[in-house]
Amino acid sequence: MTFRLPTQVRGETHVHPPKVEDFDLVAMTNTDPKGQVREVAEYRRAEHGLYMSRPVVGHPKLRHFESWLLPAYGLRVTRQSWWPGHERDFDFYVDVVHVQPGEHAWRTVDLYLDLLVRTGRDVEVLDTDELMAAVRLGHLTAQDAQLALEGTYRAVAGIAAHGYDIQRWLAADGVHLTWSDSR
Repeated sequence: MTFRLPTQVRGETHVHPPKVEDFDLVAMTNTDPKGQVREVAEYRRAEHGLYMSRPVVGHPKLRHFESWLLPAYGLRVTRQSWWPGHERDFDFYVDVVHVQPGEHAWRTVDLYLDLLVRTGRDVEVLDTDELMAAVRLGHLTAQDAQLALEGTYRAVAGIAAHGYDIQRWLAADGVHLTWSDSR
């Protein structure tokens, strides 16, 4: 079993309040944590969550990304595609989040912890220092931090137990993630 610890623990960093992101299914937009409204190519509802696909306009490295918002897991599973020469060494970026589903709009509130999944190789937990600082500074309650940690432990254990494959783990739970061919 391979589990990678963060390679560097940062000193005291400026910690922002939790990032909030909105997904408007009627307007076909995604409002990022900085308030930028982006056009969405596709939203797709499923019993287990919401799929979003959108290009990343004007970014010098990132070309496109797709995400599944999974309320029951407290996760946002993202698959990114990069412009040639800017590829990254991971297959999925996973945010630990509160997912608030709605009929016409969804919202996520970031809980600081993230996972990098390298399918078949490992899973790495990121930003534990930010989580702890957020609690210390009152940006996050101890209860929210506990939920974030429990969700992270569950995800890491599930991914590792299924050969470091997040899709196999979720499929074993009856959650089948489907992706567009826009990569």
